Amino acid sequence: MTDRLKALADAGVSIWLDDLSRERIETGNLADLVKEKSVVGVTTNPTIFASAIANGERYDDQVRKLVADGRPVEEVVFELTTEDVRNACDVFAPVAEQTAHDGRVSIEVEPDLANDTDGTLASARALWAAVDRPNALIKIPATKEGLPAITAAVAEGISVNVTLIFGEERYREVLDAYLSGLEQARAAGHDLSTIRSVASFFISRVDGEVDKRLDALGTDEALALRGQAAVANARVAYGAFQEVLASDRWRSLAEAGANPQRPLWASTGVKNPDYDDTLYVAELVVADTVNTMPEKTLEAFADHGEVRGDRVSGQADEARALLERLTAIGVDFPDVLVTLEHEGVDKFKKSWIELVETVEGQMEKVGK
Repeated sequence: MTDRLKALADAGVSIWLDDLSRERIETGNLADLVKEKSVVGVTTNPTIFASAIANGERYDDQVRKLVADGRPVEEVVFELTTEDVRNACDVFAPVAEQTAHDGRVSIEVEPDLANDTDGTLASARALWAAVDRPNALIKIPATKEGLPAITAAVAEGISVNVTLIFGEERYREVLDAYLSGLEQARAAGHDLSTIRSVASFFISRVDGEVDKRLDALGTDEALALRGQAAVANARVAYGAFQEVLASDRWRSLAEAGANPQRPLWASTGVKNPDYDDTLYVAELVVADTVNTMPEKTLEAFADHGEVRGDRVSGQADEARALLERLTAIGVDFPDVLVTLEHEGVDKFKKSWIELVETVEGQMEKVGK
């Protein structure tokens, strides 16, 4: 365990890895990251699974058996991914037992259902039952259609990772959806202490879209604001989280054993080489949050990252002023958020197609 990563964990930031493969599980690499790098959770997505399946032979035996059983590609994808998540949950089970909120492993509902409430809920139920581990999280997108599915899933006792959140308004709707689900779960007699949730707020993509628009404006004032929107946006979100924790509505649920829906900083790999490669970790150090990192970012922070204290609490008003300034100089920030959500859902669907095509290729290979 490096001193820098330990300092990050000591500051209240849970370090989750944004990657999973059968090789990581079976070689002990994942367990080593828990021991040596303070990693206490994992997030996945279809692109991660596609890469793992394409680049390793550890899936071949299972694929061969499923092909022999005549299973269609969608079922093969389901069996391969839920097997990995189930086994990763077992790796993290000791962490889940020892900590209040960590030791979690996420798996996404089918992306084609992002605008289908009933389909999303059905997919969430199927994944929750198949993984069959209390430390699993089912990823549901924060689309308008996803919000009622979040409430319904939580009401049934399903732990949820709400993904594809880009702005404050939608994030507040996600918080409300979670609280509504908890209230329904309480009314149904569920043990609220068994339900966990995180809200995945995307970071680097915000700077990517805003910077592109600032570059197009090209003024000195515009260029001076590059690389600031994403962190400001996250600080505004954390302010909303703190408001909820201070509310009577939340206190009533907490007294019944409910767990807070922690903000999770997602997409924290820095894409612009002009920026510090630990920017979206160092600037978002604050208690009761998760930072899910690709391994490259994890290693960068372990090597030269700095924990300079809480960079987020009490910054919401100043951060909101910066976002308003963007709009004032010609960057329509609300439009940025709409664009990012549409692009996020589209990428979500394309990554699923990539995964299905990858599995189809593996099915053809082992079936020869």
